Amino acid sequence: MQQKNNIDSSVKFFAGIIGIIAITLTLKELSHIFIPFVIAYFLFFIFSPLNSFLSSKKLPESFIILIDILITGFVIWGIFKLIIDSFIHFTEGLPVYLNKLDGIISELAVSFGTSDPNFTNFSIQNFLSSIDLTKIAGGLFESTFSFLGSVFFVLFFFVFIVPGHKIIYGAIKRRYLKSNKPGSSSESINDPNLYEDKIYSSEESNKENNIKEEKLASAFNLITEQIQKYIITKIGLNLACGVSVTILLSLLGVDFPVVWGLFTFLFNFIPTIGSAAALVLPTLMALVQFESISFILLVAISMGALQTLFFNLFEPAIIGRKLNLNPLLILISLLVWGYIWGIAGMLLSVPLTAIIKIILNNSDSSNMKFISDLMSNE
Repeated sequence: MQQKNNIDSSVKFFAGIIGIIAITLTLKELSHIFIPFVIAYFLFFIFSPLNSFLSSKKLPESFIILIDILITGFVIWGIFKLIIDSFIHFTEGLPVYLNKLDGIISELAVSFGTSDPNFTNFSIQNFLSSIDLTKIAGGLFESTFSFLGSVFFVLFFFVFIVPGHKIIYGAIKRRYLKSNKPGSSSESINDPNLYEDKIYSSEESNKENNIKEEKLASAFNLITEQIQKYIITKIGLNLACGVSVTILLSLLGVDFPVVWGLFTFLFNFIPTIGSAAALVLPTLMALVQFESISFILLVAISMGALQTLFFNLFEPAIIGRKLNLNPLLILISLLVWGYIWGIAGMLLSVPLTAIIKIILNNSDSSNMKFISDLMSNE
């Protein structure tokens, strides 16, 4: 008997492993569908408090969806406008910096004993003219078109998720709640004791259903709160780091400190790659502006220390505490979701992990609760 139980446990374990692998491969293979769907559902949770308020004012659902889409479009437009304005402001002084960069590269070539005229008489304008700009422009246009297509795909899902969420919630509720109607057969009527037992059983079922319904509603509310907490915390940390970078570069005298602070704020929404870009660009500016290796190292080390402080120390600790997630789990989830969905997976990794933890925590299985405890920060 003991041997049979061990075999059953082993089968369940390996079946679970196979199931996880199958789900992972499916999510990876159909990422073009799942990523917009998940982002759209996150948008739904973000707008949930506003939508509840507007619904209480008896506004039609179609009008509420339109308001949500207009707000989303306005935010996207604002971000693009900030980026474009910063880029225009930066390019106004670009010719001066390009000439200085030509001089730096030529001097470095001479100091290293290089006689190649391509380096000793380096001109970035000549270098750019040798590049097929039509391909770059085509790639940029294709990327922009792809991004806009993804945005429309997300909004398309969002339009159907807002009314469809109630149906999904109702289906889940019916799945986990029992039928409460007592039997009304002739046998029950003729036997008062049997009828009273069924009434008592119905009352117990009602209590159980109420507990389950409260638990289900609490889980959905907690998911909404966790997503909102993550987004607010992430925006706050990026903003604090962006302001700190602006102040630091202003004190060091690096040109365009506001531009570099804005880039730090925006780029650090993209894990790893964004942090590297936010560090390299102002360091290159310091190189062109001051032509001093020691000053470049000062800028790079100072900015690297700021980014490490905010995104390697503060972010895991603060987000882990607010979402009750183990900081080690945050790192692992970043790697796993990054493997499944790339950069988009990295962006969504923390809230997705928080949702999985909430689901596991509400499970009746002791094994699932154990995994939830491992994921917890407490």
